[in-house]
Amino acid sequence: MITIVFTKAAQKSFRKAPPQVQQKLKVFVALVKRNGFSDKMDWQGFSPEMLQGERWGQYSIRLNRQWRAILTETHETLTLTIVEITPHDYRVR
Repeated sequence: MITIVFTKAAQKSFRKAPPQVQQKLKVFVALVKRNGFSDKMDWQGFSPEMLQGERWGQYSIRLNRQWRAILTETHETLTLTIVEITPHDYRVR
């Protein structure tokens, strides 16, 4: 069985996120608890993707067009840690 852990920053962001974002993350957590997590799975509506650069080794899932959750996976302890829930910045820099 996989364990889902929220960091303190993720807990704080979760409370501030819009209700529909909170609900979608709850659905994701329920799916992961039931089916496990693999970035290769077809997560309809979540679009998991492995991140690059300074976030290498982490995944992101889309909670809506703007919001995403950043995850890390630990295989040894079967833990999925929700690191951050944040509105994605789409501005060109």
